Parts: sequence; C-alpha cells; structure tokens
Amino acid sequence: MKRKNFGFGIIGTGVIAHFHAKAIVEIENAKLIGVFNINKQKADLFAGTHNCIAYATLDEMLRNPEIDIVCICTPSGLHLEPALKAIEQKKHCIIEKPLEVTLERCDEIINAAEKASVKVGVIFPSRFAEVNQLLKNALDQNRFGDLVLGDAYVKWSRSAEYYKSAAWRGTWKHDGGGAVMNQGIHSVDLLQWFMGPVKSVQAFAANIRHRDIEVEDTLVAILKFANGAVGTIECSTAVFPGSAKRIEILGTSGTAVVEENSLVKWEFQNQSGEDELFRVKHMPADAGGGGASNPTGISFTGHQRQIEDMLHAIETGEKPFVDGWEGRKSVEIVLAMYESAKTWSQVNIA
Repeated sequence: MKRKNFGFGIIGTGVIAHFHAKAIVEIENAKLIGVFNINKQKADLFAGTHNCIAYATLDEMLRNPEIDIVCICTPSGLHLEPALKAIEQKKHCIIEKPLEVTLERCDEIINAAEKASVKVGVIFPSRFAEVNQLLKNALDQNRFGDLVLGDAYVKWSRSAEYYKSAAWRGTWKHDGGGAVMNQGIHSVDLLQWFMGPVKSVQAFAANIRHRDIEVEDTLVAILKFANGAVGTIECSTAVFPGSAKRIEILGTSGTAVVEENSLVKWEFQNQSGEDELFRVKHMPADAGGGGASNPTGISFTGHQRQIEDMLHAIETGEKPFVDGWEGRKSVEIVLAMYESAKTWSQVNIA
C-alpha cells in the first residue's frame, strides 16, 4: 500500500525550528511546505534556507490544505495560541517541549485536540534514543529489582549573551522557568518515564551566575516516587564548562548509568547473554550529541524519529509515543519543584 505523504508547516524560526526542518527533509513521506513568524524577514530567511514558503499570516498558512501537521517552535509560553488555531483547522500538532508553562494551558491544548480528533505530540527526543529505550525495556522486565534511587544531572553552561539573545528568555511568562523548565526538562521526562510517577518534591533554587534573569539558573530537588524509591535532580546553567547530562537508575538487582546517549554502567545481579554486547555497543558516544555549553550542539536524529512516530500514529490511528498527556507530566513535576522552592516546603503531586 502506498504511504501517505504529509505536508508540514513550522511556526517559529529559532534554533529549534531549524532542527525540525532538517528532520522533515530526511523523512521520505514528509515535505516542509511553509513557515510563519511574526517577523516576516526572519520567515523569509528561514524559507530561503529550507526551500519552503514564508507566509505573511498564520491563518494563511493554516488554510493551506496541503499542510497536515504543524510544528510549533515558538517560546514555551506562546504554544497555546498557535496550537488552538492549528487544531481549529484540523491540523495535527508537534509541539516543542515543554507543552506549555502552566497546567491550565497544557490542558487547553489537550482538550481542544481531543475534541477536534487531532493528534498532539510533545518533543522529547531523548525517549527515542536507543540506549534509553534499552534501559526502559530492562525496567519493564524488572531486571533492576525494587527501584531504590533515580537521579538526573544536567550541569550545563549558558552565557549572559544566551539570555540576552531574545527578550523572552529568562522570563516566567514566556520561558516558564529557567534551567529546569528549559534545559533540564528532558531529563525530568526521562526520569519519570523510567521510575514511574513522582509523589512529592522538595526543591531549592538559586541564581548564582545569571542574577539579572527572572528565573532560576540552578535548582536541586529531592523526589519521592510513588513506588517508594527516592531520587534527586540537579540542574544548572551556571557552571563552567558544563558536562554531559547524566541519569542513574539503581535498584536492588541492577544499576544503569547513561551519559548523553552512552552507557557508563550496565550491571545486573543476573547477567544476560546480551549484556556485554550492549555495553560494547553503547559505551562509545553515538551521534546524539549534547548541549552542555552550546545550545546547537545536538543532533536532529531524535526529532526525526519522533516526527516519524507521529506519522505512524496518524496512519494507524494510534496515540503518538509522547502525546499531550505524556508531555504534561514533566510540566507538572517542574511546577511542583518551583512551588517547593518558592515556599520552602514539600509539595505533593496528585
């Protein structure tokens, strides 16, 4: 059976929008048709780079019947409005992380999409990395025994110029938060995917290097998981020179440590015949890249895999692997951290 060809529109022209465009080009049955930005000059430059149409208005782009899917790459706190417009025109939406900056705004997107019978996917490409899927499979097979600790570390460097590069950066309204909501949220998503629901958090936040932004540049949180395990999240954009993001999953029968897309440790009480093969295959870093000191220092491969997953979901009628409800989970955890840091108290998550 011939595969359907899907047309894409992109809203936004920042760094991450270029990753979407590059990923779309690599997909056989996908075509980038157009882009919209409120700054037409930026849209024209983007269109020239990626061989697509720069639309003068969002409504004009959304009226194009050849566009099936819209990638929303606006600042985090500006996802809701274009998403609702796209959904109204029956366009499926792929939305950059985080889904939105409040749970109320997340829920508006999810509910509108369900009512309109269109699909929403939230960009968390780390879930599509082979090493992370390997780890999740081992967890599902109960190879770790009872989970004891789940820890995530995102110790990165961002310059003052990074925050000054756009007026929305470092603001609560449009950025939704700082080091955790933006840089660390990928690891928050992975940690809850691996460890299960988070029951409560206790967090402390600070501004150590970037004192002239509204949001935090450093946060440490203690997590209590619903299964009884505990864990920590350490996240910063203040350190020099920055290091690879790291996740540690430890149980009564096994331990796994992942740095970026490489296995640092893979040890189980009951070894399987494939364990050594996994260690050899995944110890060297793959093409996943990292953004420890450079926001552009990542690969678009994860985006490509996630967009392909969305196409599969549309063709089969299934849910995207990271749908709106999945994307909402990390926002809820991050907001609980911020509430805890603000009130100096433990915050429970329903």
